[in-house]
Amino acid sequence: MSATTAVQASGADGRLPIPDWLMTYVGEANSQIALPVLERARRLYLSKVAEGKVRNECYFAMDATRPNDPGDLSDGRFYVICEADRSFRVISAGHGGGRNLQGVANFSNGRECAKNFGNALDSNLTAGGAYLTSEIKTSFKGYYRTSADREAAFIRSFVQFDGIGETANARQRAIGGHAAALVSGICMQKKPESTYANSTGYVPLGKLVTYAGGRSDGCTSWSPSDAPKVLSMIDGNPTTLYIYPESKDIKAVAQSVGGGRTLAPNGPYWNASCLKAIGTPAFWPKEKLEPVIAQYKADHPPQPARPVPMCEGNVN
Repeated sequence: MSATTAVQASGADGRLPIPDWLMTYVGEANSQIALPVLERARRLYLSKVAEGKVRNECYFAMDATRPNDPGDLSDGRFYVICEADRSFRVISAGHGGGRNLQGVANFSNGRECAKNFGNALDSNLTAGGAYLTSEIKTSFKGYYRTSADREAAFIRSFVQFDGIGETANARQRAIGGHAAALVSGICMQKKPESTYANSTGYVPLGKLVTYAGGRSDGCTSWSPSDAPKVLSMIDGNPTTLYIYPESKDIKAVAQSVGGGRTLAPNGPYWNASCLKAIGTPAFWPKEKLEPVIAQYKADHPPQPARPVPMCEGNVN
């Protein structure tokens, strides 16, 4: 059933039963999607199709309460769902690392499970909720060595997300999706023949680092092998992304597990293994956290930027 047909077939309340083939993927085990996550992702997608804002036959969902383990291909938490051809794919995705403002506030996250979420500027946190994919920007990040005498340019594409409701400041926060890779340990190399050379003929050169098993600055990061496939699906053809949990879910879980209690089977959803690891999750609203971050930045002004060193063998 196509997205358009699905919308036309929905009942008076706008809801549509999940197809049987898709229900086989519902659950909390590996390669499955939790029912609340799927229901919300599907509702968002069908509503945007009905509004004429989305024509893509596929939509995305992410369960940020699940562990991030790219080493286990069956244990991803980012879902690519294409109902027209009955395909369901699970891939890994990073979560926002947060920050530790020493002596002021600690809202940092570990590598495997996210405890802290929020929508504040400069918080580096994941904000759950509704998004639409938008334009894709591609930029040069530097050269890296592929062998002792060969180098390659690293070009990374970034898809901007436009948020809805609590995530409405996604563009202001520069929140989107990209490959979990960067060029690190940069020095400046003389390479005047490069189209990426600066006005003095130098280019950045470093080591290519992938961090699919790590954290991000709040963006959704995919492995370098998965990112091109995801981006090709939405290039010029936007779709929806629903990220779980929203603030209301975090608050409900925090209330339910307070005092050492465990989640009831019919209570709010959180991945069991991550909940055991993090204890009580927390949501940091921008109204409260942004003033704290701003004051911390004012009290701790950045050191003057040091010039990027020249690569060994270059002449100043």
